[in-house]
Amino acid sequence: MELNARFLLDILSIVLIDLLLAGDNAVVIALAVRNLPPAQRRIGISVGAGFAVVLRIVVTFFAAKLLQIEFIKMVGGLVLLWIAVKVIADSGAQEEGGKEAASLWQAMWIIMIADITMSTDNILAVAGASKGNLFLLLFGLGLSIPFVVFTSGLLSRLMDKYPVIIYIGSAILGRVAAEMILTDPWTHALLDPPHWVIWVAEVVSAAAVVAAGWWLRKRKEAR
Repeated sequence: MELNARFLLDILSIVLIDLLLAGDNAVVIALAVRNLPPAQRRIGISVGAGFAVVLRIVVTFFAAKLLQIEFIKMVGGLVLLWIAVKVIADSGAQEEGGKEAASLWQAMWIIMIADITMSTDNILAVAGASKGNLFLLLFGLGLSIPFVVFTSGLLSRLMDKYPVIIYIGSAILGRVAAEMILTDPWTHALLDPPHWVIWVAEVVSAAAVVAAGWWLRKRKEAR
C-alpha cells in the first residue's frame, strides 16, 4: 500500500462521502431509539449501528446487483414511511410519559433493516471512491460507524429538548422514502419519472408523513 498524494486524496474523498451520507441514517437511528431509557439508548445506537455496518460490508460485494433487483428499494421506502409516521403518532404519549419504552431489540431491528435498505447507494459511493482498494473500502465503511453514532446520539438528545425535530426528521425520511420508491427499477421501468416529478413527490411525501403522523397522534390523544 503506497502512501502518496492520490491515496490521501482518495481517503479525503471517502471521509467527505461518509460525512455527507451519514445524515439520513442517523435520523433513522435517532427516531428508532428515542423512546428507550438513556442507558438502553446508547446500547441501541452503538450495537445497531455496528451490526448495520457489518451488514454493509457483506452487502458491498452485491451492491451493484442489489440496485437492479426490482422492489428492493420500494420495500425499503415503504419501511421508512411506516417508521416516519409511527414516530410522530407515538410522540404525544412519550412526551406525556404515558407510553412504555420501546423494546431495545425492536429498535436495533428497525435500525438494521432501515440502514441496509437506505445504504445501497451509499455503499456504491464509497466503493467507487475506493477504486478497488480493499483497505480504502473497509476504511470508508468502518469510518461510517463513529459518524452515524455521534450524529444519531446528538439528534436523539436534541429530540428530547425540541420535539419539533421529530417532525423534521420524519419529513426527511418521507422525502428519502419517495426517492427510493420512484427510483426502484420496477417503478422506473413502468413510469420513467423525470427529475421534477421525483422532486415534487419527495415534497408531497414529506408533507403527507407529517400530516398522517399528526392525525394519528391526535386520534390517540382523543382516546
